[in-house]
Amino acid sequence: MTNILVVGQTPPPYHGQAIMIEEMLKGNYKDIRLLHVRMHFSKETGEVGRFQLGKVFHLFFVVLKIYFYRFRFKTKVLYYPPAGPYNVPFLRDIVILSLTRFLFKKVVFHFHASGASMLYERLPGVLKFFFRKCYFYPDAGLRLSEFNPDDPGFIKAKKEWIVPNGVADHYSAIPVKKESSSALAGGRPCGCCRILYVGILQEVKGILVLLEACRVLESRGVDFKLHVVGAWESEGFNKQVMQKIKTYKLENRIVFEGVLSGEKKFEQYRHADIFCYPTFHKSETFGIVLLEAMQFSLPVVATRWRGVQSVVKDGETGFLVPTEDSTALAEKLELLANDPVLRQKMQKKGRDLYLREYTVEKFHRNMEAVFLSLVPGAQAK
Repeated sequence: MTNILVVGQTPPPYHGQAIMIEEMLKGNYKDIRLLHVRMHFSKETGEVGRFQLGKVFHLFFVVLKIYFYRFRFKTKVLYYPPAGPYNVPFLRDIVILSLTRFLFKKVVFHFHASGASMLYERLPGVLKFFFRKCYFYPDAGLRLSEFNPDDPGFIKAKKEWIVPNGVADHYSAIPVKKESSSALAGGRPCGCCRILYVGILQEVKGILVLLEACRVLESRGVDFKLHVVGAWESEGFNKQVMQKIKTYKLENRIVFEGVLSGEKKFEQYRHADIFCYPTFHKSETFGIVLLEAMQFSLPVVATRWRGVQSVVKDGETGFLVPTEDSTALAEKLELLANDPVLRQKMQKKGRDLYLREYTVEKFHRNMEAVFLSLVPGAQAK
């Protein structure tokens, strides 16, 4: 049995990287045992990537736990998710990896957040040295999509893998009953199209672009309601969005559901007609909310951006539009809102694609293949 030490975030807060590391830890792997040192630098999504004094103390606690697991369980393989193109998480990585990477015989870097290679060019010389020392030449480098930056190639990983995310199927546990959607829509008319967004509420996730698209839909007489699930990045951005809604006279068209998880979140998918994800976040890699939407048979309108392009099949399971293009976004939302037959076709194709490529079981098999590649003579089940 080979022990692998996983150093990484798990919920809360709820975001893609934390959710997927938690899913990975649940897997049943051949000849492998995953040990976990939990990083929980942030209590809320809005704290991610921001400096706080308490994070410094937690940083050294994480380092001490890595030493404990390394020697107590004779762990020789380290799994670590490098930061994206942001200074504070990068400095965190530098401290942790400088003090611990040399302890392990083999290292796996999993790029849930992309863009570390872009950060390198902005660094001063001394930090470039530490970047190379800490990140270069891992035994395996993983990215989520061929459309993401080639961070494993940049850091000269000995072997590169593309491992898409996968999520558990809640479709059967929470049946889709579109006819009852008016119950969650504040008594909306039966013909009103329910659009759903799930994710952190920040500008780079396309929230302002989505509001502008809603203004266009309203001006064209489209009967819709937008339901928004997620945490605000900041109070300042919250106020900015509310002012936009007031200016556009969209108060009766948009509902903010707050932070939801588990069954309450899945109920939002169950009662939606279209899922919209207009992100242009520079560390975006995949968007597991897209998989959740397709599992509930929702056609998706999203941006042609990074790994989103490998999930949404343009014209088949939904539509891809240019980033920050509210007109194109509105056109595709209007098309789907007015064409229930087209929505139905895309619903089936999206659900089929999820079952074929993005189940949690397939994710576990793919990760098992990565882990077993580090164990001499081992083979996957």
